[in-house]
Amino acid sequence: MNTRTDRLTLADGTVGLPLWLPGSGRGPGIVLIQEIFGLDGYLASVAADLAALGYVVAVPELFWRFAPGWSSAHDEAGVAASMEVAGQFDPERGVTDVLAALAHLRALPETGGRAGVFGFCLGGALAFTAAARADPDVAVSFYGSTVPARLGELGRITCPVQFHFGGQDPYIPREEVRKVEAAVAAHPGAEIHVQEDAGHAFHNHVAPMFHHPEAAARAWELTTAFLRRTLPV
Repeated sequence: MNTRTDRLTLADGTVGLPLWLPGSGRGPGIVLIQEIFGLDGYLASVAADLAALGYVVAVPELFWRFAPGWSSAHDEAGVAASMEVAGQFDPERGVTDVLAALAHLRALPETGGRAGVFGFCLGGALAFTAAARADPDVAVSFYGSTVPARLGELGRITCPVQFHFGGQDPYIPREEVRKVEAAVAAHPGAEIHVQEDAGHAFHNHVAPMFHHPEAAARAWELTTAFLRRTLPV
């Protein structure tokens, strides 16, 4: 695996775009979208895991306009600090950044023009919106907090899309997840998996207050199988 930082030119500035490349140097692209904790060790480990599967992974920095380089601890104080920083975030600009990163990946010779979106929490919501606004090859959304409220956008998604939620998530009530289940059941190419014994951010292995190892392992196996089917290396 190799890493490098490209430059992503946006309407209001230019920002670094970290990339993780597989050992082969080539593969389909994935825009990996952050949680409120920023581009931290956890997100870097997910990028490395995806690169090890054969993907070229780009991680746009969503908070670069007001908190460049932001990352925080994964405890109660870190959550509070990250929530304060995330309060300054403009989701519309975030979607624009994600779509610019998607276009950048598709333009790279290493990806052959194929790329999808994949996000956790804040990033899970943005992955859903990006899939509704554009045409990624695939979308994966882990516990996207605004997804239940924006299900009207599901009909605009034409790519394969996979959702993950925790059945014990205090931020996304189970009754809201049921709405997503019902909508997904009627949408071709969509699937949803609920880890009933897990809460929010259950995949985040550096956050003891959230991590659920068994649920994380099950969800990751489902995710990698989905990617192999829909965005094969």
